[in-house]
Amino acid sequence: TRADVVIVLGSQNSSNSRRLMELGEARGARSFLIDGIQELPEDALSGTETVLISAGASAPEVVVQECVDTLVNRFGADVESVVVREEHVSFPLPKELRLLTVD
Repeated sequence: TRADVVIVLGSQNSSNSRRLMELGEARGARSFLIDGIQELPEDALSGTETVLISAGASAPEVVVQECVDTLVNRFGADVESVVVREEHVSFPLPKELRLLTVD
């Protein structure tokens, strides 16, 4: 399903969140990077049928849920959870810290 609007929940200074917004724009969707749903412009969803919500790594789950709840309660949105891509990234401890944790 192609989104008309992309809402990215995350910090303005997060390169990850900014990149998510840029990907939405590159696909032709009106895209917004906001810290919370209260920052979404009043007319942002006019004429919109499909909204994609994404979040940067630092966005708290409660902020994501608040955004979803607002779209459901205010606009009668139907919610569908879609996995676009799963990522399994791990960052090992630096060698110096790994040595400290080994008995």
